[in-house]
This record gives sequence, C-alpha cells and structure tokens, in this order.
Amino acid sequence: MGDVIGLRGGDYRADIDRTGAGLRALTWRGHDVVWPYGAERPRAFQGQVLAPWPNRVAAEGYRFDGGRYRLEPDEPATGTAIHGLVHDRTWTPESVSEDTATLRLDFEGTTGFPFPLSLSLTYRLTASGLTVTATARNEGEVPAPFGLGFHPYLTLGEPLRALAERGELLLESGAGTWQPVDERMLPSGDPVPVDGGEYDFRAPGRGLGDTVLDTAFSSLERDADGLAWVRMSGPRHRVSLWCDRGFGWLQLFSADTLDGNDHRAHLAVEPMTCPPNALVSGTDLIVLAPGGSTEHVFGIMAESLL
Repeated sequence: MGDVIGLRGGDYRADIDRTGAGLRALTWRGHDVVWPYGAERPRAFQGQVLAPWPNRVAAEGYRFDGGRYRLEPDEPATGTAIHGLVHDRTWTPESVSEDTATLRLDFEGTTGFPFPLSLSLTYRLTASGLTVTATARNEGEVPAPFGLGFHPYLTLGEPLRALAERGELLLESGAGTWQPVDERMLPSGDPVPVDGGEYDFRAPGRGLGDTVLDTAFSSLERDADGLAWVRMSGPRHRVSLWCDRGFGWLQLFSADTLDGNDHRAHLAVEPMTCPPNALVSGTDLIVLAPGGSTEHVFGIMAESLL
C-alpha cells in the first residue's frame, strides 16, 4: 500500500496521508472542499491530527498527577509547543475499503509526554460528506492527560480575501464566547461573550469582511443531534464542518499570518476538545484512566446554493 489512501463516496473523494493520518485532500463534485497538499509536507498544519494536545502549550512545563514535565518548544514565534506529537508519525492502515479507511498509531510517549496511547482514526465518505471518528486509549499503568484536535482548512475554490472584498463570503458559527490570549497566543483571562462584537458570527448572513481570526471559541450552540456547526458560504455553494459534544472548542484561523498566495486564502476550522495550554491549566483536559478510552466525531460536507 502506498503513502496515500484514496476514498470515494457519492460526490466526494478524499486522500488520506499515512504520515500523520492527515486529510490530504477532500473534493465534492470535483471542487476542493479543504485546502489540499501534495507530495510536499503540509503548510501551517493543513489537514493534520492534533494529539495528544491541540493548539499551544507553554514551554515552562506542566504538572500532572504529581509529576512535572516540559515539552520542547517548536513554534519559534511564540516559544510554545504546538499541536501535539503525532503529525509526523507513520500510521498503520488497519482496514481499507472504497469509502472507508481506519488507521492506527501506537504512540509510545516521549520525555515531555511519557504517556503511551493507542490512537485510531476512521475516515468515511458517504453521499452526505466526510465523517471522521477518533479514539484514544491509555495503554499505560497511570492516568494520562489527553487533548485532541484537527486542522482542516475549508475552501470555496478561490481565495477568501477576494470573496470577502466582493462581499460574497458569509460565515456562520454558533460560538457564544471567545478566548483572549497574550502575546504567546496562550489564554489570558476567562472566555468573553461574543455578543454583538467582531467575533459574533451567530446570525446567518454575517460577512467575514476584514475580521482577522486566530481565535479559540467555546460555549458552542448545538442542534437537536448535539452537533456544533461552522458554515462558510460563497455565491454558489456552502462548505460546513460539524463536531459532536466531545469537541467543546473551535479555533478559527483566517490565515492572515501566511504569506504569498496562501495569505487569507482559506479558513482553518479546528474542532478541539480543550483550549490552548490545557495541559497547564487543566481546562477541559481529558484524563484517561489506565485502559480508559475516549471517542470523538466530526465531519465536513458541501452543498449547492444554486
């Protein structure tokens, strides 16, 4: 089996990367739904799995269950450890069919995170879109801290900056609060209500405009099935991401810090189980007992507006 697993389901096609188990590409009726990457490694974590923590953790270290640990910083701009430890690991396909692939990683732990985990990801395509199911199990003999996120960039086929300038880009998110951060992009104070401010995207029909986003949101509004949604609409179609109750946070990133053609071209919509720096703060951090496991589900879909 090669390094890329191709899936087909309804009008959707997907490519799954064995390195990092990343979502390398997702198309609908031949149109990109996420910002794809090819043989080159992904830029700005596009399509990556973020475990055993999403977002950033302070380099000073964290305490857990009586121990103190320090993660190596790998984001020079902030001096933090970012987006976990599994995006450069080779995952093993457990089962593959035309529309479904399950990949597994036995993560042995590191000096800064000495907690062995078994991780499993199932990507499934149907006529309704992509569903991703993630499970994590503590394979160690002591409790393990855990956080999970994903980093797809939604796209509408042309740069968001151009659509926004023409007033053709609408963004809808039911998040009720946003998380202020300091100069290192780590939480500073409690979440703040979005009410009527620049980060209030709860009403359908709100344009992105010139709003710059690299922001964690919580207090997510959910539908009758318990799903939280982010919907991004252009003049012809809509791309949406949903996540189950296991994801209590969403990071939205408008790619303003990227340069060249990637500047403000796509919108990262990142479902997360916890906010930045959760290993330090403990906020919404999952604690897995020995042998304990957790499961989380999200999905992406597209639909015509014509």
